[in-house]
Amino acid sequence: MSDTQTLIENRPPSVAALFLERVAATPDAEAYRYPVPPASGQGPDDWKSLSWGEAAQRVYAIAAGLIELGVQPEQRVALASSTRVEWVLADLGIMCAGGATTTVYPQTNADESAFILSDSESRVLIAEDAAQLAKAVEKRGELPALTKVVVIDPAGVETNDWVTTLTELEQRGAAYLDKHPELIKERVGAITKDQLATLIYTSGTTGRPKGVRLPHDNWAYMAKAIAATGLISGEDVQYLWLPLAHVFGKVLTSGQIEVGHVTAVDGRVDKIIENLPVVQPTYMAAVPRIFEKVYNGVVAKAREGGGAKYKIFQWAAEVAREYAKASQDNFRRTGNRTVPFGLAAKHKAADALVYAKLREAFGGRLRACVSGASALSPEIGYFFAGAGIHVLEGYGLTETSAASFVNPGEAYRTGTVGKPLPGTEVRIADDGEILLRGPGIMDGYHQQPEKTAEVLESDGWFHTGDIGELSPDGYLRITDRKKDLIKTSGGKYVAPAEVEGQFKAVCPYVSNILVHGADRNYCTALIALDEIAILQWAKENGLDGKSYAEVVAAPQTVELVDGYVRELNTGLQRWQTIKKFRLLPRDLDVEHGEITPSLKLKRPVVEREYRHLIDEMYAGTRES
Repeated sequence: MSDTQTLIENRPPSVAALFLERVAATPDAEAYRYPVPPASGQGPDDWKSLSWGEAAQRVYAIAAGLIELGVQPEQRVALASSTRVEWVLADLGIMCAGGATTTVYPQTNADESAFILSDSESRVLIAEDAAQLAKAVEKRGELPALTKVVVIDPAGVETNDWVTTLTELEQRGAAYLDKHPELIKERVGAITKDQLATLIYTSGTTGRPKGVRLPHDNWAYMAKAIAATGLISGEDVQYLWLPLAHVFGKVLTSGQIEVGHVTAVDGRVDKIIENLPVVQPTYMAAVPRIFEKVYNGVVAKAREGGGAKYKIFQWAAEVAREYAKASQDNFRRTGNRTVPFGLAAKHKAADALVYAKLREAFGGRLRACVSGASALSPEIGYFFAGAGIHVLEGYGLTETSAASFVNPGEAYRTGTVGKPLPGTEVRIADDGEILLRGPGIMDGYHQQPEKTAEVLESDGWFHTGDIGELSPDGYLRITDRKKDLIKTSGGKYVAPAEVEGQFKAVCPYVSNILVHGADRNYCTALIALDEIAILQWAKENGLDGKSYAEVVAAPQTVELVDGYVRELNTGLQRWQTIKKFRLLPRDLDVEHGEITPSLKLKRPVVEREYRHLIDEMYAGTRES
């Protein structure tokens, strides 16, 4: 048996057990960093640290507090909060109590929150602040199982028999531990690998979300398998900003506990650019939209600098892509990344002019970024790779505990999601669907056996709903969601995500794009522009002072985007080309339900919302 197999097969039953091991091994090592805003509200945040020992004190107090409230093994404790250090501590506290965390996005409205709390039969809710508490108060009559709400940030909150604060819970827990010093060890020791650890509700595009049941063993496996890839080590500093209510954010906490590195936690997306030079991470995970935004921002900045500066940037961007493709191809063939001398010389010059500044903006120490949740445009991936910011794409679903595939460090290949994690099996079905089997697969959907049976076979194979292809040496490329594939009325298949990704690489002003064409005789697109980038362009093109809606309605903006659509079409097959498009009056957002909290497009919602624009693009055409 290989060392990797031994590591994975001899895993403990839970991450709670792993956490106890980590605390015992390195109690004084730094575990978490978190920002504390200045009292005046002005100036930079002050970053504080928690050692593993200090984190454990809080985790065990939360666990004991929950046990004192009557939380039994596998009973659900809901967590409705943005990404912050208390989220991590509370989640570990719930697991150390033997309970199960129900994750709730802070953006979720009161109706949806009530459904999740009710369906999960959550006994306790840990709410971030007064706004999250208000949703529970509004729906209290529909939540008979909910016995207590614990509020993290008590500003503006009145405590009573039903509402307490996290500080009070920890104080009660610490007092309870004084009387029962072996409590946590006993609770964690009693956890079995099949016990429920996490209930994550998928943000479905239609109907009610489904609760995905992830047992303790899933996270223990993920912790060991991520460590076995060699992608992270105890020396790393991770910057964690992803929503922890999402499986991608949550899995990052497991790998960290196994290797014991530092994690800086701050979920405020508007602080990312400010935080990176302060945190100086060695790795971070993000969704493609973040890389697209950074890319668009760099392009806009280069344009602002005038014609000469923009030409230099365009040249450097092309060199980056050429260099990344050549070095990856050579690595595949020979195992080294050498490129032709002329290209290496151009790359060195472009590095001094452009890439070095970009790496500095990421904190200057970034070894790699992991990208997941949806597909990253290969052209954007190649740009970052050539600039020395290595974006390792990965793949997984809520139902597979997030990390089923990841690109292997040095041998990463842009445009693929890499190889399966050790211990995960993959098979491509006859219709191209990706099937997965392994210790990361869910137990099933909560109280929905018929839905579980639709995707999970009796022999453990899980149907992902994604279409993909495997290279002879095991790299997976996702081509599209099975249900998203478009078949035109002419019988041709179009993968909309592929076309959309190519457009994002061509047009620096795009925020979101939806390609439509099922049962139509040509493809069309709905395009939302990036507000910051397009308003900057507007300022330089006679539209200064106009609102976003006015700018996107202006003929010169339509003409600008039309040029990029024509450029896109030159690289597509005839049946894939975008014949018509419409610019949307505002960007798509989570609040309107058009994108998920992990920034994935909800196609049915967008198509329903903008049906009039789609109909307009096909008006007067004879559909066959």
